[in-house]
Amino acid sequence: MREPEGYAGDTPLFKRQGVLMSDDAAAKNVKVDEGGDGEKNRKDEPSGKKEKREKKDIPIEKMTKAQLLERVKEVQETALRNYDLYVRSHAEMENMKRRFRKEKEDLAKYANESLVKQLLPVVDNLEKAVSHSETDASGGGLSEGVRLTLKGLRDTLEKAGVEEVKALGEPFDPNFHEAVSEAEDDSVEPRTVVQELQKGYTLNKRLIRPAMVVVSRRSAGSDNRCEDRKFQA
Repeated sequence: MREPEGYAGDTPLFKRQGVLMSDDAAAKNVKVDEGGDGEKNRKDEPSGKKEKREKKDIPIEKMTKAQLLERVKEVQETALRNYDLYVRSHAEMENMKRRFRKEKEDLAKYANESLVKQLLPVVDNLEKAVSHSETDASGGGLSEGVRLTLKGLRDTLEKAGVEEVKALGEPFDPNFHEAVSEAEDDSVEPRTVVQELQKGYTLNKRLIRPAMVVVSRRSAGSDNRCEDRKFQA
């Protein structure tokens, strides 16, 4: 019986470039080709990378003095980069800790802000009651009682960090004062608070309600006199 092409006895044959060979020979040839391809890839590798890889592959015991110094330089540069990253990360962590600590302190310090705002109108009403009772001779006892109540409430708010905003007679400060109107007054400097309509308050130095005030301005006659003096001069 005629054997099919590609077989020689029990051993299969493979055709490669016109030559019949056994599977063992083909496998050897494939291995040789694979090795050749790997060698080709290494040859195609950039010279700089190839030299660096070859230097790293050299054992320390077999390195020359120049190679050892170069290796030490590379290690030092890597160590400096890592240390710089460590310092930056540590500084960032410290900044985060300080920020979180401040936010926590502010939360504890201003936790009662909404309660204080609700109590301020009570203080306003008590102050008005005291003011009206002082004009009424028959309400002396009531006036004293309201005054003591107001004092106790003020002391309690002061212990909680509440302070009044200084306004009357002070220069107008938009950070703490809210100007409602202006009034002509030549006895004080312009933009001076001459009347306080509603008191302002701060909680632990943070403004929670500005003072509603009336601010002074020069009268028209005063402006004319100033202009006349300038013209005569």
